[in-house]
Amino acid sequence: MAISAKDVAELRAKTGAGMMDCKKALQEADGNIDAAVKWLREKGIASAAKREARSASEGFVGSYVHLGGKIGVMVELNCETDFVARNEEFQALARELAMQVAFSNPAYLKVEDIPADVLDREREIAANLARNEGRPEAALPKIVEGRVRKFSEESALLTQAYMRDNKRQVQDLIQEVRAKLGENIQVRRFVRFKVGEEA
Repeated sequence: MAISAKDVAELRAKTGAGMMDCKKALQEADGNIDAAVKWLREKGIASAAKREARSASEGFVGSYVHLGGKIGVMVELNCETDFVARNEEFQALARELAMQVAFSNPAYLKVEDIPADVLDREREIAANLARNEGRPEAALPKIVEGRVRKFSEESALLTQAYMRDNKRQVQDLIQEVRAKLGENIQVRRFVRFKVGEEA
């Protein structure tokens, strides 16, 4: 069933959940908004989304060292209370995120962090590649935007495919823990080191 952007926007306004969560909820509920609200609430997403505005000033630094000490990562994961910061599941999430960074080497935390000049360069590369592939000129804008969107998602930690389940994004993993623990959980920053690599 095709889900309209209007329905996604309406559900998002009602629940505060993210666009992808709203779209999935509407698909699960066959387009019924009330059933989609129920689905989001049962998953803990609707209430968790409202928490995002709350301050997350406590936290934990998760780390991971890979390949005989050749790659090391640190990730700062924030939450609202010291109680949750000491929670085993929260700390495991921080370590899992550090492992994800070691595995996939994201350049940015969020898609919004990617500078405009980087996106412009990617658009130019995508357009030239499509032309070299012999794609029709009329199709270029759609092809370019699709490739730039894919580049953006792969370059940002939160939108990358989760290394243990490529049908989910990293932000979905964070959302699950957020829903379980009942607090605003945010990745603040990360750093990845590789022996011999320029800073």
